Amino acid sequence: MCTTGIFAYLEAIEAFYWGYIGFTIVVAAGVYFTFRSNFYQFRVLAHPLRTIREVQASAAGGVGINPFRVYFASVGGMVGLGNIIAVVTAITLGGPGALLWLWVAALSGTLIKYAEVYLGIKFRIDDGDKGHHGGPMIYLQRAFQNRWLSRSLPFIYCILLAIYGVEIATFVITVDVLSDTFHWYRPLVLGVTLFLTLYGGFGGLHRLANISTAMMPPFILGYIFCCLYVIGLHISLLPHVLGEVFVSAFTGHAAVGGFAGSSMLMAMQLGTARAVYSGDLGIGYDSIVQSSSRANDPKTQAALSIFGVATDAVVCTMSMLVVLVSGIWKDPGVQACHAVSTVFARFFPHVDKMMAVLIFIAGYTTVIAYLTVGEKAMRYLFPQWGRRVYFVYAVVAFVAFSFLDQTRALTVMMISGGLLMLTNLSGIWKLRHEIRYG
Repeated sequence: MCTTGIFAYLEAIEAFYWGYIGFTIVVAAGVYFTFRSNFYQFRVLAHPLRTIREVQASAAGGVGINPFRVYFASVGGMVGLGNIIAVVTAITLGGPGALLWLWVAALSGTLIKYAEVYLGIKFRIDDGDKGHHGGPMIYLQRAFQNRWLSRSLPFIYCILLAIYGVEIATFVITVDVLSDTFHWYRPLVLGVTLFLTLYGGFGGLHRLANISTAMMPPFILGYIFCCLYVIGLHISLLPHVLGEVFVSAFTGHAAVGGFAGSSMLMAMQLGTARAVYSGDLGIGYDSIVQSSSRANDPKTQAALSIFGVATDAVVCTMSMLVVLVSGIWKDPGVQACHAVSTVFARFFPHVDKMMAVLIFIAGYTTVIAYLTVGEKAMRYLFPQWGRRVYFVYAVVAFVAFSFLDQTRALTVMMISGGLLMLTNLSGIWKLRHEIRYG
């Protein structure tokens, strides 16, 4: 009873924070960097080949991981279940207009990614093992002159990241989907998934980069192909749907079918909140991962990170367009978490198994990506015994939350993520004049 009361209180905090504070801070920071950089993200996105050449030139003779493998490691953490499941709730609750606000938040959020990756590489230090320590735990020390803040904020950030790094929500959903779809013995699925997670997450950034480079390209291409196939079959409806997206983004949407209706504010909040969640905007995860790149010029790797956010936004867009053109978002009998799979079932055979595989790939790369940076944060704080303690904590947390309601795991993740974002963005804001654009 006590636990239920605590989680009800935490859920109320989560809803208020992400509904009003979190998305406002991210959008405001993103808009500021957009104008300060003279819309730099658009110049980068318009010239992908130039960015690739500059990254290759910057990486010549450097120490670390290939910058493009680092890119896929970054994408592996961003592109996950949030792109398939969480973003659909923005449509079912906020209406079609949520898609436009997701685009706005993603485009402005690209420069938050750029800023944190730039600062991570600029202030990174050698880790003593032919690699680098970089990220908020390093540049937060440079951001604040006050001795207490320069010590306490990096410590707080690392502890929060260690909690957030055990991605219990995605882990639990992945286990549930595999055991329910294939009718496998759940404790066995839990044990095998846990083993694979610990193998991938405690293998360091090199192993994360190798796994993500192997798994993410076929997943992204395969998922986008399936979505485009469905959208193509409804192509005559697409102009009308896009018209609804733009109109309802500024006027709200009236009740229709099983949709209860929404206001402009609700569409804005849900669209931007899902962009922040799916793209991990402002969390600092990307700064840690991409600081391991062998690229020497911070601008080049940071520019590559812009394409990571764009990739995440494209996958989110595909999911949202599928539920919009199919009209399933108006059906009260279909839960948001099953919306995409329900639409796919109309056009593809064995959809339940196909979606289970897609969810496993998306979930697995996300879980091991965050476990890797969480372990790195603990080793940074406690070089001698941080890895062993984190291993025990990860095992206990994954197993314990596997027997609790999924929403409780998600609540823990969202609150710790919100605190991470506030801590990280405080450092980025203080160092904003250190950031240079190409």
